Order: sequence, then structure tokens, then C-alpha cells
Amino acid sequence: MSFKNTSFKLILSAFASGLVFGFGLILAGMTNPSKVLAFLDVTGQWDPTLAFVMAGALLTLGLLQWRIQKKYRHHLTPVNSKSNIDSKLLLGAAIFGIGWGLSGLCPGPALVSLSSQLTGSYVFFLALIAGIFLFKITDR
Repeated sequence: MSFKNTSFKLILSAFASGLVFGFGLILAGMTNPSKVLAFLDVTGQWDPTLAFVMAGALLTLGLLQWRIQKKYRHHLTPVNSKSNIDSKLLLGAAIFGIGWGLSGLCPGPALVSLSSQLTGSYVFFLALIAGIFLFKITDR
């Protein structure tokens, strides 16, 4: 197998995975900010349907991780089990959560929702890009 052929297969596989992921987000309603905000509103009119989406994703992830670890056990390097919870992690998680709660979008669904041509999607995407650059500037 040549390098060129392998590279093409990887790109095609990544494209197909992204396409399936995007369609899944649309089908689940995760690109609809009002549905996401209704899921986050646990004290009001809570919509638990996205919990099933998350449970399905966790089940899929768990099965794949189990399969990969079983098949490639001897090739995997040990992972440090210690977590480094610091102020940067907490601040980043807080910013992410606040942005998700205010907009009803997180990065994956936001990229998919750009195709809806709603102004809010573009504003969120620009804020996302600005946040990435701000992080690069401040994390030196």
C-alpha cells in the first residue's frame, strides 16, 4: 500500500466521520439552541431528550474504548491517571459553560449550524475563533 493511497483513505475516513457526526447533531437537535437551552434549564421546562443523545454517545465511546484497549493492549502506552486540576482548567470550563448556557451552542454543533445561516451562529463562531486566538496570546 502506498503512502498516497493511505493518506487518501485517512482523509476520506475523516470526512465520512465528520459528515456522520454532523448529521447526528442535526438529527438529535443539538444544532437548535432553543432545544439545548431547554435541556440546560433543569429548574424550569426541562427537556431531557438530549440526555439520551449523551447516553448513546457515552455507550458508543465506552464500547469503542473497550474494544481498542482489548485489541491493542500491548501497543498502548500507560496514561498518567493523575489529573491536574488548576485555575486554567477551571476558568476554561467556566467560560465554556457560560458560553454554552448563553448561546445554546458548543463548538461542534456551532460549526454545523453555520449552514443554517442564522446570525447567532456566525456571532458564536467569530467568538469561538477570537477565544482561540486570545488563548494563544495569553498562554505564552
